[in-house]
Amino acid sequence: MTRIDAHHHVWRLARGDYGWLTPAMGVLHQDFEPEALRPQLLAGGVGATILVQAAPTEAETEFLLATAQAHPWIAGVVGWTDLSAPDAAARVVGLSRRPGLVGLRPMLQDLEDPAWILGPAVAPGLEAMTRQGLVLDALVRDDQLGVVAELAQRHPRLTIILDHAGKPTFTPAGLRAWEAGIRAAAAAPNASVKLSGLLTQAPPGAGVSVLRPVLSVLLDAFGAERIVWGSDWPVLTLAGGYAAWLDITSSLLAPLDETRRAAIMGGNAARLYGLKDHDHD
Repeated sequence: MTRIDAHHHVWRLARGDYGWLTPAMGVLHQDFEPEALRPQLLAGGVGATILVQAAPTEAETEFLLATAQAHPWIAGVVGWTDLSAPDAAARVVGLSRRPGLVGLRPMLQDLEDPAWILGPAVAPGLEAMTRQGLVLDALVRDDQLGVVAELAQRHPRLTIILDHAGKPTFTPAGLRAWEAGIRAAAAAPNASVKLSGLLTQAPPGAGVSVLRPVLSVLLDAFGAERIVWGSDWPVLTLAGGYAAWLDITSSLLAPLDETRRAAIMGGNAARLYGLKDHDHD
């Protein structure tokens, strides 16, 4: 089965809508184009990807859709629209008709109201996503996991994928609180989770021994059938390289049988995002 990187970004600074992407972000404050990622995918045997939004604008979503059209190995795009807008349902329907769009991602971790997604103004947009079969990528901090749990219960037919394992805080107390939140979210069968972003969440230099307890919780809570692998490139470069993350993932998943490893490394992404053709070479 094709390996799928279910979470990466590209950006061009000159586009001007990446509010978070300042010079303080160091190596990330430069353009990242698909051509820089492709050799790393080929080296790692990754045949297809999901391109995820990094700016809260529909203009960036248009940019990502055009990028995907130009690179057939990008199998889907998770974009953005204002889900609280009065015409959100119509916007969702319009975007769902665009070739390549598989989901939407409000940048929940950056919003002033941590429970914004539960507000009544957002419900029509979420209901439209459900009807159109779009995935909601949930970019949240670990203290927002309870919000995701409630959201999943309110919208039981909406597919929700937690980005970056719910962003655990790597302290003993932080991991205990994260685990409680993860188990609450996982109790909803429509919630899944991405095995991504952990190297930048963990202490510098963290490897298999630090991350294994996190995977153990994810496997116990979600099962292998609701875990999706992703790189979070180029944010990944803050903490390690693409090949290093693949090696760590390989070690973490080594105790699993081949069927479960294949599901996490590609099969689940294809199923959850509804990828029609993900055998890109």
